[in-house]
Amino acid sequence: MKQLMIERGTRMGAFALAFILIASIAVPIVARADEGGVSFWLPGFFGSLAAAPQQPGWSLTSIYYHTTVSAGSDVAKAREITIGQIPVNLNANLSASLNARADLALALPTYTFATPVFGGQLTVGALGIYGRESTSLAGTVTGALTTPLGTVPFSRFDSISDAVTGFGDVYPLASLRWNNGGHNYMTYVFGDVPVGAYDSTRLSNIGIGHAGIDAGAGYTYLNPQTGHEFSGVLGFTYNFTNQSTQYQNGVDMHFDWGASQFLTKQIQVGVVGYVYRELGCDTGAGDRVGCFQSQVVGAGPQVGFIIPLTTEVQGYLNLKSYWEFANQNRPDGWNAWVTFVISPAEQTPSAPPRRMIAK
Repeated sequence: MKQLMIERGTRMGAFALAFILIASIAVPIVARADEGGVSFWLPGFFGSLAAAPQQPGWSLTSIYYHTTVSAGSDVAKAREITIGQIPVNLNANLSASLNARADLALALPTYTFATPVFGGQLTVGALGIYGRESTSLAGTVTGALTTPLGTVPFSRFDSISDAVTGFGDVYPLASLRWNNGGHNYMTYVFGDVPVGAYDSTRLSNIGIGHAGIDAGAGYTYLNPQTGHEFSGVLGFTYNFTNQSTQYQNGVDMHFDWGASQFLTKQIQVGVVGYVYRELGCDTGAGDRVGCFQSQVVGAGPQVGFIIPLTTEVQGYLNLKSYWEFANQNRPDGWNAWVTFVISPAEQTPSAPPRRMIAK
């Protein structure tokens, strides 16, 4: 029985190693929250086994990400203001809708150091993005236009659409993890280098147009004997001013969680979810929509498969999806992820020679 428990523990360690890489990624995405519906943080990037330990060495995570979202007049008006379609001297009311779709390819190489740092396991890396987003907006703008000759009634129907294909911003990252039996702890920090495709006069953007820093901490409970697991990560984002629009998003809070059960040594199923809320108000000379605090909640299923590649390398395929609700000042919809991770396999000790056992 003791040998069986050790074997199951080793297998669970391998599961954690494969799955942790896809659970510990953060990447901003367009058309989501804050300024005109755009935020630094994309909820759902942390999930099951977020704080579990990793094997030292290089790993590569590749992700295909799809999202389809829509929003009402609040976000549509903010986007029209951002792209310059509503002049400053127009006191406007907008009855409109916004729809957006994105298909992105993400690549995240990371390196985990064997030497402990502050008693924990240090991982560093950088995330790159390439993809396409398309956005459309349709509705009626009414209001009063202020002129030197007085106030003039105004009415207009807008139908705007555009798309962009290109590279996104670059996101450096670092994390520290500590392990104590079935209890695992993590702290992390992410940055945004705003070098991606961005134009403040365009609805669709792959970059977000400003720098940002996100930091937080997480916990994972993992029982190797039963295969039960639960993880939660709480983080906060500080956004720098967008110099193109003179707009600064407020501080954002996000809580991502995941729960899973390993059915066999190669199959894992579970659920994932998130809560996102903007805590601070948007500010800046370019802010014409007021506080504009946003929020959204999402949940959905996940399934994962361990794929042995060689004796030293293993693969992990994960499929997950989120459906969003309880949104405010933010588009909502659904998103799906297909993730493949190549990472070092956990090495099991070799059995001693038979003559040593006989002795």
